[in-house]
Amino acid sequence: MKEFFGFGGYQREPEGYFSWQHLLFVTCFMIVMVTLAVILGRKYRHRSDKEKNLILIWSAILIDSFELFKIILVCIRSEDPMAWLLDLPLFLCSIQLITIPLAAFSKGRVREAALDFVFIFGILGAVLGTYLAGNNYSSYPVLSFDNTVSAITHSISGFTSLYIVISGMESMKKKNIKITFAILLSFCVAAYIANVLIPYNYMFLMAGDGTPYDIIYNLVGGNPVIYPLIVVALFLVYIVAFRAVYELIVSKLSAHKHGSGSEENNEAKDEALV
Repeated sequence: MKEFFGFGGYQREPEGYFSWQHLLFVTCFMIVMVTLAVILGRKYRHRSDKEKNLILIWSAILIDSFELFKIILVCIRSEDPMAWLLDLPLFLCSIQLITIPLAAFSKGRVREAALDFVFIFGILGAVLGTYLAGNNYSSYPVLSFDNTVSAITHSISGFTSLYIVISGMESMKKKNIKITFAILLSFCVAAYIANVLIPYNYMFLMAGDGTPYDIIYNLVGGNPVIYPLIVVALFLVYIVAFRAVYELIVSKLSAHKHGSGSEENNEAKDEALV
């Protein structure tokens, strides 16, 4: 247990990024994530909004609880009470620590925008934080506290994203896209300021750090201005592209199912999206 939690440093050599151990480990989490999302999404599809929201509440509690436990343990393990500065919720994936609770507990347009934000970025974060997390799996053994908690929190983000669309909670209203942009840009600004003051590499705005962002970093020669601007621009492009694909799928399904019940349209739409 001491070795699993990393007290005194991990004694085992990391199996490596994209090793079979890494791929098997994260695939197990992805299977559980998708299975639970489909089962619970379909179960609560025709329930009241209050009942649907219970799953979001539990997701918010679990993801924040695991992250808080990780921060406390990291501070104890490193014997540095300020170690939490390196675990602020300022990565793209960790924004869900705030947006999932917003989706669960807020109301009105803020809630709609938060639901859409989780829907749009939850799956992306789940993939980036598991299969493409070269920064973690190159540094820690696969079966370690750091990688396990990371896999759990990223899987919760992906689960919540799928659950939202399968249960029919997404709105994807065009008027809320400004709020979605505002949420993302606010975190990007906060992350960049934290990177300069700490310093650190939140949102991977300073370097690729073993992730696919290294491709962009190398292409621009590590330019400290151009590189972070491209990273932020890609986030915004992803939002626009995701919404465009979503609207295309919905419009095609609506045209195909024209004349049938709206309930059947929604079922077909969400099954196609999943």
